[in-house]
Amino acid sequence: MSIGKVIRKYRKEKNMTQEEMAVRLGVTAPAVNKWENENSLPDIMLLAPIARLLGISLDTLLSFREELTQEEINGIINELDEKLQTAPFEECFQWAKERLELYPNCEGLMFSAAVVLQARLLLQEISDQEDYEAYTVSLFEQVLRSDDEAMRLQAADSLFAFYLRKEQYDKAESYLEYFSLQNPNKKFRQAQIFEKTGRTKEAYKEYEKLLFEAYGRVSLTLNGMYVLAVQEKDMERAHKLVEKQRELAACFEMGRYHEVSCSLELAMLEKDADAVEAIQKELLDAVPQLDAFRHSFLYEHTEFTEIREDFAEKLREKLQEKWLEL
Repeated sequence: MSIGKVIRKYRKEKNMTQEEMAVRLGVTAPAVNKWENENSLPDIMLLAPIARLLGISLDTLLSFREELTQEEINGIINELDEKLQTAPFEECFQWAKERLELYPNCEGLMFSAAVVLQARLLLQEISDQEDYEAYTVSLFEQVLRSDDEAMRLQAADSLFAFYLRKEQYDKAESYLEYFSLQNPNKKFRQAQIFEKTGRTKEAYKEYEKLLFEAYGRVSLTLNGMYVLAVQEKDMERAHKLVEKQRELAACFEMGRYHEVSCSLELAMLEKDADAVEAIQKELLDAVPQLDAFRHSFLYEHTEFTEIREDFAEKLREKLQEKWLEL
């Protein structure tokens, strides 16, 4: 973080305007504006007064101790974990807090320290536990403002889990806004909220959506691997992957059509006329059950759009045309 960004961050935290800061330092407001926009740097003689005015150290102002490598973070966290095995929690907490004060802008250290400290608080009863928990929550809240999306999501997930344990379900649910609609964790966490608040049917719906979407993702993944195997002319692997697709469709109760359809292309590639004929006949018979999954107990709380009869009939005609071509 540049010195200009540091000045802006801590000035705003103190609810101080650029004009107020300028008056206190004996400079002009445009000068402060230039610092914050990184168009110029403060005079060296102003560094200490700026740090005092903002209530921060010179190290923080100059970001000398902002960045740590992942190895350095791991080293600090491992040392904290070792201390927690033998030393009183209060002593370990103070040690961790001092390290965090040395590196006040290191989000990775904040997050990891909060995780380790919270885990210890779950394992043992400690006096003033709520105060310690509040501190770890404040660390997660800081990480929640990160520019790194992955860090924000980890912090949001940790805060969700914390408030879920505390049975503060509305508070826990508020952190789901940090997850995109496409993120499976959002649906899973939402299902947990429904479950804990007695909304069983809604919980089932969320879990069923996750299950159905999981089938689609895994099926596409297996098909992608199958395509690679065919490209490499590794037919043994291709057959194994097709078999896995069949097993997957059966496991997720997608219906006979989905169990069989994955085999057709491979049989056609290998010009196995008998296999193609058998598969196509089975597919034709299974067309009426194309959406058999709608009747599975796995998805009984989910409402699916019913497949139109004309779509099924067109699919049957297409299969018959392919059969005649062969």
